[in-house]
Amino acid sequence: MVAPNAVTAMALCSGLTGIRYGISAMAGREDHWQFAVLCILIAGVLDGLDGRIARMLRGESRFGAELDSLSDCIAFGVAPALILYLWSLHAMPKFGWIFALAHALSCALRLARFNANIDADEQPHKSAGFLTGVPAPAGAGLAFVPLYLWLVTGLEIFRAWYVVAPWAAFVAFLMISNIATYSWSALRLRKRIRLEAIALAGLLAALLITDPWLTLLGICLFYVALLPFGIISYAKVKRAQQADAA
Repeated sequence: MVAPNAVTAMALCSGLTGIRYGISAMAGREDHWQFAVLCILIAGVLDGLDGRIARMLRGESRFGAELDSLSDCIAFGVAPALILYLWSLHAMPKFGWIFALAHALSCALRLARFNANIDADEQPHKSAGFLTGVPAPAGAGLAFVPLYLWLVTGLEIFRAWYVVAPWAAFVAFLMISNIATYSWSALRLRKRIRLEAIALAGLLAALLITDPWLTLLGICLFYVALLPFGIISYAKVKRAQQADAA
């Protein structure tokens, strides 16, 4: 149990450290906005590792599942909401904090729904290899799209609250929605393209090192573009399952 839970705790601390950098950036250290976002991204990587480590070491436990949800709520709900508020939404008259709260609340609700359905017998999306709504780490990454654009272009328009607020609301809706989204665990590559996939992963890592913000922006836009295809694919799978049952 110790190793995967330690990784989860690291993800939690990384998310909280992002808040620390957001506060220092608000105090005048503009370069710390990059570190704030980077901390959330590191938390996302760690969140993707802890479950795999637990399965590999056979260290899965109810305690680990609860700790993982608490960590996700803070690292991908509270921390991004505070960073967005400090970076942009504080300038919105009256309602800036409401949009920040919408992100944190939607993340908490999504995680609560996930936990409540862990032992459910009927999970249509999961049984078909899909997720329900956008997962919390992906939601945090998508919420920072205006910040990526600001870091890439330097244009203050992307920092304006009337750009950030609608986008934050859209991402919050995606997290609590019932739309079917692709799951990495359901991804199965054909043998003849596995070498190409490995090469693509290596090139993607090089791009993240060379130009991280532009690469992250491209990944987010690609993910959003996949959402309609996920809905269509799930509809096809559901029709096939209904036909088999009939």
